[in-house]
Amino acid sequence: MIPRNEVPAIVGAEHPSATERYLEQIGVRPTPKATCPFDPGYDPVTVQAHLRQSAHVMGTLKISMACWMVAEEGATRSKIEAAREAGVPTVAGGGPFETAVAQRALPAYLDLCAEVGLSRIECGEGFTELSLAPADVVRQAGERGLQVEFELGEKHSGRFTDEQTDELIETGRRWLQAGAVRLVVEARESAQDVGLFTAPGEFDPAQAERIADAFGLDTVLFEAPNKASQFAMIDHFGPEVQLGNVRLEEVLRVEIYRRGLHSDAFGRENLRPRRPLGDQA
Repeated sequence: MIPRNEVPAIVGAEHPSATERYLEQIGVRPTPKATCPFDPGYDPVTVQAHLRQSAHVMGTLKISMACWMVAEEGATRSKIEAAREAGVPTVAGGGPFETAVAQRALPAYLDLCAEVGLSRIECGEGFTELSLAPADVVRQAGERGLQVEFELGEKHSGRFTDEQTDELIETGRRWLQAGAVRLVVEARESAQDVGLFTAPGEFDPAQAERIADAFGLDTVLFEAPNKASQFAMIDHFGPEVQLGNVRLEEVLRVEIYRRGLHSDAFGRENLRPRRPLGDQA
């Protein structure tokens, strides 16, 4: 696990660009690829353009909801291929998985995900009950070259209680032991009255801390679909926290907040750029 105030250097080109050199000069902290946006049905050109602009800060790209399953398949394949060429793993959102399990069509669903080129699937019990063992799901996915993530939390059950968090931690441990590569904490597209957020959208740091302490920030992706939730997460955990459900057009805003270049982040000790060299007294 990465210590919360020690961020690894970005792995970049051998010869930094002019902007990279300038950011280093003014003490901007490098950040890991921890922003994981989602595609709720953008056109291929939009996705490709955002990948060209921001792939270097993306951890994964979620091909979200079931939109990709009703879009023209060639368009979906082109988006997934563009992400692959940019070095960004693609993840199928959890809704189609739950539908496939409920309709007893999981093998066919996994075949489809592998066929269109996805890297991972997200599993969960957000609106259905899962009768399969985690190891069985991970095995079936692995046979098709797919990695597995598991989403913690239901979509309609409100904010986590202490008892619910206890259960989610146990569930998360079972999925990680079975071979899942990451856990996702539910927040939907609203971050209100769901998961770690109250009905007015206020962040609950106590429950978030329990999940982070149980698994480590390198294993947990917190869904943060709006500015308030994104900034609250980064304020609390620091710039290395993994954030999901970020809209493509908001990726760079999240990144400047991580690096202390946003006006609301500049005054925060864990985000503000370091003092320039020669001005350390």
